[in-house]
Amino acid sequence: MAGLSVADVFERTRRNHGLEHATVGVLIQRLGPTIRLVARSTPRGFYIYGQLPTEAVRAAVDEALARLRAGETELAVSPLCGTNIAVAGLLAGLSSLAVASAARRPLDRLVGAVVAGTFAVLLAQPLGRLAQARVTTSADMRGLRVRRVERFDAGRIPVHWVETEFAGE
Repeated sequence: MAGLSVADVFERTRRNHGLEHATVGVLIQRLGPTIRLVARSTPRGFYIYGQLPTEAVRAAVDEALARLRAGETELAVSPLCGTNIAVAGLLAGLSSLAVASAARRPLDRLVGAVVAGTFAVLLAQPLGRLAQARVTTSADMRGLRVRRVERFDAGRIPVHWVETEFAGE
C-alpha cells in the first residue's frame, strides 16, 4: 500500500467490505442460511473463513460484483456485520453508564442500566446499517477488479482469499 494515502486505504477497504458483504449474501442465498462462515476485509481484498467450495466462492464473488455494478447497492449492507455489534455495544455501554450514574440507589442503577441498554440495542439496529452504508462499506465498484480467489488452510478452517485491484494499479 506504499504510496497510498490513509484516505485511499480506507476507501479501498470500504469497497472490499461492500463486495465481501455482497459475496456472503450470495453464498447464503445459494448454499442456505445454515452455512457457517466469517469474513474480513482489507485494502487488498477479503478473507472468507469456512468450509466452502472454491468454485462456489468464485461464482459468488463474480455474481456479487455484477449485481453491485447493476445497482443492487443494498447488498453492501449486511445484518451480520460486526459494525452492527460495535454500534450496539457502544450505545448500550454509554446509555447504561449515563443512566446508572444518575441514579442513587443500586437497584435503580441496575434497572435503569438494563432498560437503557435494551433500548440502545434496539436503536442500534438501524444505526448499525446506517454506519455501514455511510462509514464502513461502499457499493461503489467502479475500477475494482477481482485478481484471484485462492484457497488455503489455516489449521482446521479453510480460508479463501479474494484479492482485488483497482484501476491504475
